[in-house]
Amino acid sequence: MSHTPHELHDEFPQLAGKISEMKQADAHFGKLADEYHQVNRAVHRAETLVEPVEELAEVEMRKKRAALKDEIYRLLTA
Repeated sequence: MSHTPHELHDEFPQLAGKISEMKQADAHFGKLADEYHQVNRAVHRAETLVEPVEELAEVEMRKKRAALKDEIYRLLTA
């Protein structure tokens, strides 16, 4: 685990402009991006022990973050 925040603009730097555009133009995309941000922050707080959680809960949060990231990428590249 890296303890590095996985912000969308860092994950997809080549699509940063499109991320910003789609957050404004597409309500569904904006909701997914907001949810990703919330889950990503929770994972980061757990990894850095700011808000420790049980290992299984952290694993589930990481899975949720990955699923959201996959869906966001799918929408960005559609």
